[in-house]
Amino acid sequence: MKPAKRIDAQGPGVTFPAGVASAGEDEEEMGKDISRINYLVLVNKSNPLPDKWENKLETTTTVNSLGGEVEVESKAYSAYQLLKADLEENNGIYIELDSGYRSAAAQKELMDRFTGRYGADCAARTVAAPGFSEHHTGLAIDLYLRLKDEHGELTDVGLNEDLVMYPGIWAQIHAKLADYGFILRYPDGREHITGFGYEPWHIRYVDSADTAREIMEQGLTLEEYLNRFRTVQI
Repeated sequence: MKPAKRIDAQGPGVTFPAGVASAGEDEEEMGKDISRINYLVLVNKSNPLPDKWENKLETTTTVNSLGGEVEVESKAYSAYQLLKADLEENNGIYIELDSGYRSAAAQKELMDRFTGRYGADCAARTVAAPGFSEHHTGLAIDLYLRLKDEHGELTDVGLNEDLVMYPGIWAQIHAKLADYGFILRYPDGREHITGFGYEPWHIRYVDSADTAREIMEQGLTLEEYLNRFRTVQI
């Protein structure tokens, strides 16, 4: 894969037609603008990343609280910053970016690491094959939590098995996603549709808050939304 164009930030089973606009946009006009990415692109176990996607992708790179470099599509990163600020100010919840854009090589390394730690079956249910990961789009974000200890100091909670221990916190985060154009990509109980189990930390930017609200309020997966509203055949 060709590396995406990067901007450094300050601080720490569906076949979907190309050129589909976000809700409220003119699809014909979007089809003429080949420089724009499709924020409703579907990448899953049956749909690889579209050809030449990286040629259009512009990303922002930041550093998280653990010192890790994370790269995210630039509009998605701006929306994430607003979500993060809202959660801190109004809910006292602190989130950080664990993962964003990944190359195919990075995805393979992740698959190998999960296979070694959890076994091949678990890795296959948790990690997409290289070329078929939503993280290749730059629009998918994995979050981790920063929780206050008894001294009021923030401590990082990053392992999946630890993150699932805080359903109340995730419920508050999920309630705000759509306001900033994000959806919960792998909801609980929808593995038969998405191909992945529940991941409260994995959110996906779809650009339009109206589209995001429609998906979240109706409890849809992205696959179901595209099938229902874009007459895509599954």
